[in-house]
Amino acid sequence: MPDKASLLQQSAPPVDVDLEREIAALFVQALNLEIAPQDIDPEAPLYGAGLGLDSIDILEAALILSKQYGIQLRADSPENHQIFRSLRHLAGYVAARRTK
Repeated sequence: MPDKASLLQQSAPPVDVDLEREIAALFVQALNLEIAPQDIDPEAPLYGAGLGLDSIDILEAALILSKQYGIQLRADSPENHQIFRSLRHLAGYVAARRTK
């Protein structure tokens, strides 16, 4: 029987590291973050204690993502908490819905 760690690895979605880095670089530049894009932990929360973004930052990030990738994000969407949970979740969302 496979151990728990190998089961978790198998069920994880594919990761587009290049897209994660691209989004991290966009955030650092547009939001004037004092961190290098490569130093952003893709699994860390974007809100609060993780990357430290607030609701205004998230709105600005959504606008940037909309322009860059052609995705539509709505401020009142119940999915936003999950979409902006981490850089990895956000990159997965963008990868699945991008038009540019």
